Amino acid sequence: MEDWKIKVSVLWIFAELTGLASSILMLLEQRVLKEILDWGTVKGMEMKPEYLLVGAIFMLVPLVMAFLSLTLKDSTNRWANIIVGIVWLGLGLTALPTYVAEPAYATLMWLAGGVALALIVWYAWTSKQKA
Repeated sequence: MEDWKIKVSVLWIFAELTGLASSILMLLEQRVLKEILDWGTVKGMEMKPEYLLVGAIFMLVPLVMAFLSLTLKDSTNRWANIIVGIVWLGLGLTALPTYVAEPAYATLMWLAGGVALALIVWYAWTSKQKA
């Protein structure tokens, strides 16, 4: 198995863990936990089953990509990682204004996840020259 595939797979897992860690740390904030318990909302948004399903999908995509990065054929693998990596990075960039207003841990986790996604795209892109 090629070295870049392993790196990309680990980076997908890393990107996912930064998002999960950020969510867990947010839940430890007293005001957020109180809002969830009192109102069933997070940052003013009611936690409906549909939102939780979307959240589950957002958590599964990087994990599926970690698996696919190790199993897809080279050309398909490269393009899947480039496309999904750019889309995921784009989604992260659209959320950037909310992270800037957050505590430092959220910004740190966002940056770490963003760097991981950028590296995924970079490794997938440059692997074409190695193949």
